[in-house]
Amino acid sequence: MFDKSTWIQLPRNVLVGHGVVDEIAGAVDELYLTGRPLLVTSPTPNEIAGDRVRAQFDDPATVTISEASFDSVERVIEAGREMDAGFLVALGGGKAIDTAKMASDSLDCGFISVPTAASHDGIVSGRSSIPEGDTRHSVAADPPLAVVADTAILAEAPWELTTAGCADIISNYTAVKDWQLAHRLKNVEYSEYSGALSQMTAEMLVGNSDSIKKGLEESAWVVVKALVSSGVAMSISGSSRPASGAEHLFSHQLDRLVPGRALHGHQVGVGSIVTEYLHSGEQGEWRDIRDALDTMDAPTTAAGLGIEDETVIEALTTAHTIRDRYTILGDGVSEDAAIEAATFTGVI
Repeated sequence: MFDKSTWIQLPRNVLVGHGVVDEIAGAVDELYLTGRPLLVTSPTPNEIAGDRVRAQFDDPATVTISEASFDSVERVIEAGREMDAGFLVALGGGKAIDTAKMASDSLDCGFISVPTAASHDGIVSGRSSIPEGDTRHSVAADPPLAVVADTAILAEAPWELTTAGCADIISNYTAVKDWQLAHRLKNVEYSEYSGALSQMTAEMLVGNSDSIKKGLEESAWVVVKALVSSGVAMSISGSSRPASGAEHLFSHQLDRLVPGRALHGHQVGVGSIVTEYLHSGEQGEWRDIRDALDTMDAPTTAAGLGIEDETVIEALTTAHTIRDRYTILGDGVSEDAAIEAATFTGVI
């Protein structure tokens, strides 16, 4: 008897385009949400669009956080309970969205994702990433009920945040290969649909890398569509596997060794160059990945990340200890193998 089942949670409304930040109230009405809204934001996004969001609602409340942390999550939960919030509106980048995502889960109310930077695929996904000390926790949570991505705002975001978002998407190349490898060798469940969607998203950015330019709103359109697709792929699979493999383990290990040195997206981009070489050797697609990142002004070397060569090698040889997730790193690559891969690809 066939008894397989799955439960896929996706955003109901996705608004992308020029000026759509002024249409948040309309998206909320479409969802039949009631009660007072609680706006969760950080200082810069609040300056950019906080008043435009608040103007669309009667008696909204605001919590401004300075960092993504479990303390910030508790602040939002406490504020939401005090005001009996009907729903949350997360305005900002990773800090606000990841915090609101976890808080809404505890408050048992929905949230609206309003990114002000195209820096990561968490704007859509059902996972929240919260740092604690030298560790980053990836926690399952409900995805947003709606995503409102204003390309005019996104195009004005710091360029390095956009290139980090691009690199995060491009790293799906190696994440999917790691997922397929784990399926073959460890019988990890694999979703053909989710894997294909994630890979297509990475290929879309690589193929359009020369059109991703600073300050160009059309570029923001391409990038945010890719971020949405990547987040949907994770929701379909019920896992971060479609967008997180060895290259993410490498990045998380760098966060432990040299915290705050480089942006997450940039680190996984460089990690993807090396791990693609480990997957496919000299004739693999690591050159395509490297060239696309370079075209977008994203780092492709340890020096570009501001990280010492020795630290990159240490991260490559120890990243497998981060979590119980089988990747091309297996139970650890040797120092000689790491040096060869990083040197041949020009990372060090």
